[in-house]
Amino acid sequence: MTQLDASDTAEREHDDVEVVAALRAGDEAAFASLIDRHYQSMLRVARLHVATREAAEDVVQETFLGLISGIDRFEARSSLRTWMFRILVNRAKSRGERERRSQPFSSLESELDADEPAVDPDRFRSNGRWAGFWCTPPSAEHLPEAGVLAAEVGDRLAAAIDALPPVQRTVITMRDVQGLSSAEVCDLLDLTQGNQRVLLHRARSKARADLERYLGERVEV
Repeated sequence: MTQLDASDTAEREHDDVEVVAALRAGDEAAFASLIDRHYQSMLRVARLHVATREAAEDVVQETFLGLISGIDRFEARSSLRTWMFRILVNRAKSRGERERRSQPFSSLESELDADEPAVDPDRFRSNGRWAGFWCTPPSAEHLPEAGVLAAEVGDRLAAAIDALPPVQRTVITMRDVQGLSSAEVCDLLDLTQGNQRVLLHRARSKARADLERYLGERVEV
């Protein structure tokens, strides 16, 4: 683990201590903040296991209620975020099995074996803390001011992620949006490290390709 990774881990653990203490004290603002940060990502994960968006919303609500009712039993053996997603996945799988519409993560052939176009791997960092992230951003010449562009790119990236196949969408959301580690994602979604890497690379490749097309169109305008 690098010094930066250790620092990030220590910071997350410190944040968890504060959030858990606030939740145990009945702090409604802390609970609302937790919902704001994680609701959409949790909805995406739940949606993989149940038949409808309404069912996924029910699962997310049940998860937050379960988190509050069980917060006194949280022992910090994992991060609060990982514990919360584990509750979510278990509830979503149970709901999906009852509906007989669950999509197991072991059935990944269509997303792992498909011959899909991808960005050249050389354009991603290969090692270090930022392994898997882009080496260089697309050219910003002739583009709008930074603040406007950042908002537009954020919206475009969210749309690109939403358009991904379900498992790729979930993996990139959990890794790059929620910041979970590869080990946490593999554990929560029952994936091998190899499958997780393939899915994440394809998701990042498609998202980058979409952003580059968008930025290219902005330059041509």
